[in-house]
Amino acid sequence: MSLIQNLIPSFARTTESCACAPAAELGTTVKPNYEIKEAADAYAVTVFLPGVTKDGLEITADENQVRVVGRRAWQRPAAWTPVYRESADAAYELVLTHDNAIDADKIAAELRDGVLRVTLPKHEAAKPRKIAVN
Repeated sequence: MSLIQNLIPSFARTTESCACAPAAELGTTVKPNYEIKEAADAYAVTVFLPGVTKDGLEITADENQVRVVGRRAWQRPAAWTPVYRESADAAYELVLTHDNAIDADKIAAELRDGVLRVTLPKHEAAKPRKIAVN
């Protein structure tokens, strides 16, 4: 075992893919890091996708789930021999399920410097209402 292998621990990676996409289409996938914050009118989701550009990004909203797939554009040079690589050479896939409280027609997304920000607005029926007392 080399010195570099002793100094750098190996990290477990999630390689499960969603059953809704053919395995040959995505291959091995990695679940990206993400954060979800709730406001009164929407959910704010921040997904960290290093190496993904707008061309390699796909966001779909289904009946009860939101799916984010990011493919990296970077290709390894032919003469390059890696000693250690922090991230796997795989596509990102994140599937978030919800209870149909999301208004899919009003979803907005922005990708900047590998950070995806998605706003998932709540349906009017799911928003809290103030009730007047007579």
